Amino acid sequence: MITDVEIVLKLCIINVHEGMIMMNNTEQLSIAVNESAIRYALFSDQGELKVRKSVPTPTDNIDNFLKAIYHIVEENQKNIYGIGISVPGQVDQADGIIYQGGSLPLLHGLSLGKIIAARYDLPVAMQSVGICAATAAHWNGNLRNIHNGAALILDDGVGAGIILNDRIFTGNHLEAGALGMILANPQTDNPSPSQIMFNACSATKMVQKIGNVLQLSDPNDDTKVFKAIENGEANARELFNEYCRNVAYMIANTQAVLDLNKYVICGRISTQSILVPEINHQLQVIRDSFSLLKETLHMPNVETSVFKQDTDLYGAYYFALSQFDFKKLQEDAAQDTSLPN
Repeated sequence: MITDVEIVLKLCIINVHEGMIMMNNTEQLSIAVNESAIRYALFSDQGELKVRKSVPTPTDNIDNFLKAIYHIVEENQKNIYGIGISVPGQVDQADGIIYQGGSLPLLHGLSLGKIIAARYDLPVAMQSVGICAATAAHWNGNLRNIHNGAALILDDGVGAGIILNDRIFTGNHLEAGALGMILANPQTDNPSPSQIMFNACSATKMVQKIGNVLQLSDPNDDTKVFKAIENGEANARELFNEYCRNVAYMIANTQAVLDLNKYVICGRISTQSILVPEINHQLQVIRDSFSLLKETLHMPNVETSVFKQDTDLYGAYYFALSQFDFKKLQEDAAQDTSLPN
């Protein structure tokens, strides 16, 4: 499905040698949307992340959300040749529509990529956060040369992208990778939203819960929360261990179905050095508690994504590279009379 990154980058770099024309705009804008923030970055034509910023995500209505996106594009428009967008939910590439919207249900039914492309006359490629993360990891990250693996995004909810036999697996309804819908300690009586992994493995909810227990002025302060965990504050450590155990259960259940080689952890808290070791520890505890599980299934590798919290930004960039028609871009640039001879 995806060619080697070096090949695609060669298509992207249009230079003045051998009669080729240099495009004025040589950077790509990547936008990663989630419930908390809209993060964006500029990538050079060599694949270097040059600028990274974020703004709070407007969640009150779609008009304010679009205004925030328009502002980001207009801020960078003079420098860019195209845009890659990562969004929660599922994206149907046939019609360019976002379905469900994941942690941002107001995006359901929105053709965001088409709206941006028409408004700014730019090529736009849009894909779900899970597939973007898996694309980055498989193309030029920890899942490179891994035939079967998954990228897990631990943010406001849970996103995931799955690689099977070297290809992104989307399923019949674009719902493959919806690991957040795995049940967590299900009960038949009085089920609650906390009993699905989307909430049980939400990094945002975990940080906020610990922040409230610690009575922080800002319960969403990752730095203070993880400092308390690392210092052994009892309540903070207990809640963190419980969170990592939920992530480990999610991996164990997925492993029983798909038998993957490796899982890479991405998202908001993936920069925290204690996260993946504790997930691996909890995974081992689960396996030791269920001898049949340990005897039957291989222990998968679980690693921190080399792109960490920027995995979705890199993924939007790499996905866009695989979609853009660079030959047409080159022809358009050659026809632009404003370009130097």
